[in-house]
Amino acid sequence: MFARLRYLVELSHAHRIARRYFVTNGFDGVLAMLGLLMGFRVTGSSPVEVMVGACLGTAVALLMSGLTSAYISESAEKAHELRELEKSMVTSLDDSAHAEAARLMPWLIALVNGLSPLLLALLILLPLLLAQRQIWPSALPVLDSAIVIAVLLSFLLGVFLGRLSGRFWLWTGARALLIAVVTAALILLLNQFLESP
Repeated sequence: MFARLRYLVELSHAHRIARRYFVTNGFDGVLAMLGLLMGFRVTGSSPVEVMVGACLGTAVALLMSGLTSAYISESAEKAHELRELEKSMVTSLDDSAHAEAARLMPWLIALVNGLSPLLLALLILLPLLLAQRQIWPSALPVLDSAIVIAVLLSFLLGVFLGRLSGRFWLWTGARALLIAVVTAALILLLNQFLESP
């Protein structure tokens, strides 16, 4: 079964598409969590339960958005590719591996697109989840720790993208890190502007 799935992935080049979706939607998830956490940071102390609930709600919304948007777009794209291939070959491919890939690969890509922001969000929320269960070290600030994880994950996603593209990994990591830092700074500046009389 796994050999067949691997064959279909390679046949349809779905691994390339899935990698792009993983980075793109994963980065969206990291920035969304960073935005929420910075919002909690600038508005003062909120109960851990409130922060966890808001962040988990956003993570689930990103999961559902990623699943549905990727499936809808990829199933339409794969169906179009299959029709074009049938036209060029002047035959039906309904029972072919190409048709099987056109049916299955949108599901695989949708799973990657949906799960990437959810899993990264759960990593970011780890300090909050542990604090909620009262097993987080009291010496480490919970909210700041989650923010640091979000910034670090943005850097690692940039490094991963650099490795895929063959570019210098430190440059792509630093660029992604800069985006996270600018996002946090914009939230701080906007909050100061709104609070000023």
